Amino acid sequence: MSASTPPIALPDIATLKPRLQEHLTQIVRDRDPYLATGGHFFVREYIRRQLAQWGEVKTHDFQVRGQPHQNLILHLPASHSDGATHPLVLIGAHFDTVPNCSGADDNASGVAVLLELAAALAQSERRSPLQLVAFDMEEYGLQGSASYAAHLRALGTRLRLMLSLEMLGYCTDEPNSQTYPPGLSPFYPDQGNFIALVGNWKATLDMMRLSRAMHRWGTVPCRWLPAGDRGHIVPDTRRSDHASFWDEGYSAVMVTDTSFLRNPHYHKPSDRIETLNLNFMAAVCRGLMHNLAHI
Repeated sequence: MSASTPPIALPDIATLKPRLQEHLTQIVRDRDPYLATGGHFFVREYIRRQLAQWGEVKTHDFQVRGQPHQNLILHLPASHSDGATHPLVLIGAHFDTVPNCSGADDNASGVAVLLELAAALAQSERRSPLQLVAFDMEEYGLQGSASYAAHLRALGTRLRLMLSLEMLGYCTDEPNSQTYPPGLSPFYPDQGNFIALVGNWKATLDMMRLSRAMHRWGTVPCRWLPAGDRGHIVPDTRRSDHASFWDEGYSAVMVTDTSFLRNPHYHKPSDRIETLNLNFMAAVCRGLMHNLAHI
């Protein structure tokens, strides 16, 4: 199988856009797990139904402050018997929000892409076993992913790579629209029109490969940053579920539009569908599809 020929029928941008739009229409609503329980339940069950089209959806139960919560997990085995011995690849996105925020970019955009990745990868050749996971309670201290990462470590699970899909829909060509943590701005562009990859050192080669896939198959600019010391050198690099996997010693990468460093609607009621760039989202989704089919 040539690395330049995808073992997957890559949909074009025009095909992906309405699919992503439909997911966003269902997911974008107040869904704080404490103050918008109805919306939270609706979105969790929508995700469950979408993933269940491609296999059994299992739950990982955990508790926060004595209250039960669930991560949703779809496992896709490798397509061939020799792939069964390959380490697992995990793709995750959180579905909860902060209070009084419908969370179009944060993180309905990540969940919508997760659902389209599930559909595409379930119907394609897979070199490695894959898990697609919808995490709860990210906004309350990465609780869902921390619980699941610790669970995998306790089982002795061999994890090839974890990808955290965190805000994938905001893009602008305006000059000076992109900001950075201190010390990084001289090395990166000032326009917020690229997708960013933030990984630990052991994920460096994977970031390089994914960056190439984004450029070629997603036709979207991509920049990447290796974060040393589990992200503690630049604390802003720890602000999503990948950090839970860093803490357990796994290779993990956050895929992001850079969140509050670019998007002025972050954690605000104005984080609505109309602020997103669906062409950009679809391009990111397409690049991820190609990369994951080859990993």
